[in-house]
Amino acid sequence: MCGIVGYIGPKNAYPILINGLKRLEYRGYDSAGIAIFQNNNIEVLKKKGKVAELEQFCESRNTYANIGIAHTRWATHGEPNDVNAHPHNSMNGLFTIIHNGIIENYEKLKKDLSAKGYHFYGQTDSEILANLIEYMYSEGDHINAEQAVRMALSRVVGAYGLVVMCKNEPDKLIAARKSSPLAIGIGSGEYYIASDATPIIEYTKSVVYLNDDDVAIISKDSFTLKTVQHDVELKPEVLQLELSIGEIEKNGFEHFMLKEIFEQPKTITDSFRGRIDPLTKEVVLGGLSNVMPRLLEARRIVIIACGTSWHAALIGEYLIEEYAQVPVEVEYASEYRYRKPIIRPDDVVLAISQSGETADTLAAIRLAKEKGALVLGICNVVGSSIARETDAGIYTHAGVEIGVASTKAFTAQVTVLTLLAMRLARKHQTIPDERYYSIINDLLSVPDKIEDILRNHLKIKEIAQKYYNSINSLYLGRGYLFPVALEGALKLKEISYIHAEGYAAGEMKHGPIALIDSNLPVIVVAAKDRYYEKIVSNIQEVKARKGNIIAVITEGDSNLRNMVEDIIEIPKSDDVVTPFLAIIPLQLLAYFIAVLRGCDVDQPRNLAKSVTVE
Repeated sequence: MCGIVGYIGPKNAYPILINGLKRLEYRGYDSAGIAIFQNNNIEVLKKKGKVAELEQFCESRNTYANIGIAHTRWATHGEPNDVNAHPHNSMNGLFTIIHNGIIENYEKLKKDLSAKGYHFYGQTDSEILANLIEYMYSEGDHINAEQAVRMALSRVVGAYGLVVMCKNEPDKLIAARKSSPLAIGIGSGEYYIASDATPIIEYTKSVVYLNDDDVAIISKDSFTLKTVQHDVELKPEVLQLELSIGEIEKNGFEHFMLKEIFEQPKTITDSFRGRIDPLTKEVVLGGLSNVMPRLLEARRIVIIACGTSWHAALIGEYLIEEYAQVPVEVEYASEYRYRKPIIRPDDVVLAISQSGETADTLAAIRLAKEKGALVLGICNVVGSSIARETDAGIYTHAGVEIGVASTKAFTAQVTVLTLLAMRLARKHQTIPDERYYSIINDLLSVPDKIEDILRNHLKIKEIAQKYYNSINSLYLGRGYLFPVALEGALKLKEISYIHAEGYAAGEMKHGPIALIDSNLPVIVVAAKDRYYEKIVSNIQEVKARKGNIIAVITEGDSNLRNMVEDIIEIPKSDDVVTPFLAIIPLQLLAYFIAVLRGCDVDQPRNLAKSVTVE
């Protein structure tokens, strides 16, 4: 949630800050603001709305400065407005901060500060933190800004990615992190701060990712790293970014989401590249090599995830149970930690997250580690919290995903889960050789088959034109295609704001069938798999009630072609890899419907890309 940018160096900070906010706007876009040092004063400019509105607001103002911070907000405490927008000043103007995360004990801190004469202008927990830092600074004996920040954070319960400016110390920025990502880009006589690498990559590839409780003190010619608890300098680990500028630009596509849908042949290839031996076809997962003995001895695997990652996890459950013969449970991370789950040392807990920073998933990971389970991760972001806090894991290699509604991350996660299931099945000797090689060969053919689907994307646009005015829809699937139906429904509701529900097709008659009439589009994922005859029966039940059916079918299926209103064909494939193909038309259908409805596809209302608060 929310985007942070900071700069200190010889350049004009304003263009760097504004450009950085644009790069990070997918993390939140309720309001935006900047703060810059000018003439020994901190000038704050902020505005409700998107970054473009802030940029317009700043056009007539002097914005030249060599030091500044900026923020784009996804609202948690307090409605989106100019007052609640970041940056926030402390009451006496000594400190200005930008903050991601949630201060859980904000009510007590606010009460204590109010008793000491502090008053507040907005409803955010972040403003309380700014005043707490100022109080520590003002009341302490010869306290500097760094010490005030560390003292304040020692009293804070919650999460923060934080950057602080002090009016009395205009030559430095102070950054701190706990459970909310923050990176420091290292240039030549300059430093960049951001909540992820996208604003940094065009200036430097050298980056330090802060760990929990780290505090960075940054001036134009120095960078010191300490912790909240200890006034001892640490040696930072400098990493080199592998990200390229092309990955964070649209490259001719109208929206990032469409670009990322079309990137899936490449991202799926990247996800299995180097993980399938070209000669033997054996799966190699180097990230799990040190924990493989314990993984093979697991009594069960618990997969924890949220949203799209949860749908990928369901496919993983079906694959691992069918082929590796290991019991699997899939849990919502947001529920897992609160329901007192039974976790034993011989369990394996597998966390899935695109960003690697999902707060609910991180909390579930920590609970599982406390209980002694082996904790693994599947994520997309190198150096993310999940990558660092798990015992081992697998990167998906999907590249940067900027569209808030996940597309390529989903298929990359399913790729990794398929490889994991096949690796476990081979190790457990629960899959015949012929079946194994058939699945691997079909997995290798997936990118080319997706290319075939994408070449016919205008056919899906024609179907979207028939249904974009609908207010409800129902998605049905069976087996491996049930999670695909769930994911298709999620994509539609996320970006078009049409109410959509995904169901296991066999459950339709247990309630949802009451919704079906001539006004309800029913999207049925009906590839020719082992459930085909059953799904045909479900289609006939819908037809009998005059539902309008859009069917995703296998090429050449003349039976269903004559039974439904609209068809979208996908290439014939093995049941195991059909989800890769079936989801592509559903992503495109959601995209085209949202565009026809005039929705902001890349930045749908109320959403943010990285959910770093509970």
